Order: sequence, then C-alpha cells, then structure tokens
Amino acid sequence: MRKYLAILSDMESKIREGLYRPGQCLPSVRSAAESYGCSISTVTRAYAELEKRHAIYSVPQSGFFVVEKPGDWRDKRDDSVINFATVLPDVDVFPYLDFQHCLNKAIDIYKYDLFTYGDPQGLESFRHTLVSHLAGDQVFAKAHRIMVTSGAQHALQILAKMPFPNGSTTILVEQPSYDLYLRFLEAEGITVRGIPRTTAGIDLGELERIFGCGEIKFFYTMSRYHNPLGTSYSTQERRAIARLADKYDVYVVEDDYMADLGTERSFDPIYAYDECSRVIYVKSFSKIIFPGLRVGAAVLPEGLLKAFQAYNSYSNTSLLSQAALEVYIKNGMYERHKHKISSLYASRLQVLMESVKRHNEAGLLEVPEITSGIYTPFMLQPAVNLERLVMRLAARGVTVVPGKAFYLSGYREREKFLRISISQTGAEQIEQGVKAIVEEVRQRSPW
Repeated sequence: MRKYLAILSDMESKIREGLYRPGQCLPSVRSAAESYGCSISTVTRAYAELEKRHAIYSVPQSGFFVVEKPGDWRDKRDDSVINFATVLPDVDVFPYLDFQHCLNKAIDIYKYDLFTYGDPQGLESFRHTLVSHLAGDQVFAKAHRIMVTSGAQHALQILAKMPFPNGSTTILVEQPSYDLYLRFLEAEGITVRGIPRTTAGIDLGELERIFGCGEIKFFYTMSRYHNPLGTSYSTQERRAIARLADKYDVYVVEDDYMADLGTERSFDPIYAYDECSRVIYVKSFSKIIFPGLRVGAAVLPEGLLKAFQAYNSYSNTSLLSQAALEVYIKNGMYERHKHKISSLYASRLQVLMESVKRHNEAGLLEVPEITSGIYTPFMLQPAVNLERLVMRLAARGVTVVPGKAFYLSGYREREKFLRISISQTGAEQIEQGVKAIVEEVRQRSPW
C-alpha cells in the first residue's frame, strides 16, 4: 500500500474512533511527517484527500480541523443495546463519498449503455476488471468464466437448481452452515445432507466416505471465516478437499464471501488447489461495501457455463452498480477501503479475545482464537438452556444469535453456541457484552 494511503487510513481510523474529535486540530503537516516517518508532500497529499472526503477542513494559518457533522445518524442510535447479532457492515465506514464519485464517473463513461438489459454474464469490462481483482486471491480465470450475479446468494441458488455433469443430485453442506442457504435448500425440496464441522475443522475421512457414495452433486463450504464458526480451514484441509473432489467426481462450491476481510497474506482458497476443474468459486461484495449493492461473482469450470447461463437467462444485476464497482476497483479505492475495514474488524476481534480472557476465567465458555472476519462462536455446555439464555441477555440489552438456526431441520448432532458478530460493536460495548454473557451463564449454572 502506498504511504499516503496508509496515513489516510490511519487518520480516518483515529477520527472514527474519536481520537481526533469534531472541531479538533490535527497535527501540523511537519509534525505528522515526522511521526509517520515520511516526507511533507506525502502528508499533504493525505490531508488533501481527507479534505476532499469532507472529513477535515483547512483554516489558513491555523491548520486542519475535523469536520463536525450535525444530525449524524450516530446521535440517534441506541447505544444502550449491545448488538452482537447484526452481520451488516459498520455504517461508520461505508464509503459514501467514494462510491458517489464512482457512480457519477460510471455514468459519464458508459452513458446509455447502463440503461439497457445488458449481458446476462455481466458487464464485459467489469468482468475483465474482475480477472485481475480475483487473481489477488489466487483465483485465476478468464473473463468468459466469470458470471456476475445479483449477490452471492443468487449464484448459490442457481447452482443448487441447475444440473451438474456428474449426474448427482444431493448437496452436501457443513453443519453448522449459512442459515439462509439451508432454508432455501429445504424450501425448494432439494436433497441435502450434512457433515459435521467444528471449530477444529472437518473429518476428512468422513468427507471421503460421503464423497465415495456416488450421490453428491457438490459440497458447499466456506473455507475461511465460516458463518457461524468464524474459523478457516488449514492448508492441509483445503488441499485435501480439492484432491477428494477430483478423485470422486464431486464439485465444490466455495463461498468465499469474506475474502476481503482478512489480514492474512498467505491464504489460498480451495480453488487455488483445483487441478481438474471441480471447484466453483463464489464471491460477494456486500460485506465490504454496501449490503444493498447486490453484486456477486461466480467463477465456473468450462463444463458448467452453459447450464449456468440457461438458469440465469437474463441479467438482474444493476449495470450501474457493476460499472461503479469497476471504477471503484480500478482507481484503488476498493483496496484502500478493504485495508481500512479489515483492520477495524481485526482490532475489534482482538478486544473480544482479550475480554473473554478477562471474564471467562472459570472456562464456562469455549471460544476459538479468531483474528479475522466478523464472527466468533461462544460454545456452551450441553446442559445450557439456549433459549432462556438468549432471552436473559436480551433483557440486559445484549442481542445474540443462537446456533440452532445454522443447522438443517432435524439434524441431531448439534452443538450449543452463540454466534457473536463484532461488525457494529465498539470496544467498550464488546467488553460489557462479554461480561454480561459470562455472568448470565455463571448465574444460571447448573441449568
């Protein structure tokens, strides 16, 4: 990342966290240059960008000051509620001004083309932009193999309904797994089977046994930042899954919906180990920019292109959204925002882990060490009454999501846990929320 972008990101983070308050004067350009170990021109460029984004303003002979924003939505929200349930991105870091600029630029560039039905595969120039964008995550594919969809969920629904070359019809899902997709599969009457996944990983021997039965169409998995477990597969597991898929002619649908929220630099998805075109890679852009953007992408093997196109016969993804996102990626705004939001979430997870260590001395909760993404499971003892615990926490202003919803109906090998999301909780709220959860579990034991 360029030096001025790193300074820009750090300044925005300090403004957002209240270290620089509205009306406060920022360090002088010279002082900031010494602090960051860079040239004065680099700091000047960063301050100019902050001013353009209406985050600061300059006063001649006095310096730069943080902008006050009267009527900000944060003045109206209820800070008494600690929301560990929401999965929506933090509104404080939505790139409003950046994306507004990209929307205007997209209209200037494409004009009338944006108001046609468009190509069902997606805007051609956008797909070519995605070629290099995806390559950054070790997903190498030509543009004709990339399908732009109305969010990742849309791609997953098409894949569930369309036929596959292996002729099989059963979808294998991890248990627990993405709740909305499980409900969709059940509502559509699609044959679905579960395999246990814990915070420690998956039983590769059991996976091979199920693959070997000859009835699995595809295995749906989240290789990193699993929802709801928050954990990621090891390199060994990812390699093994790709190998088993080839051996037994089973496809893998890899939902890498949080690819941009990690701080790791060496994570290669299952797709990177696929040597025989058995992995479908699905990506979402809603977790990093706007949930309402509704733009996702699927990278398909050659043998699935025609069937996917047949089930996606018309484009229902806004061409304007695609064009704006293309501009956003090309001019480096996406990379900068990705760095900002992933760093923010990583710092919150660190606070969460530290809070657990402070308040969970008795070991009433089992919490895996999570450093990236937004989810962490609080594993509970089997005797805990989960519904009662959730109600008691709600009465204390702490909202959480019980793990029951992330299993198939009737699935028996369920673990009891709370899914904790830090996407919209500040450090102080995290501390208070963890303390409340531990207190409720302790006071109600034995259940």
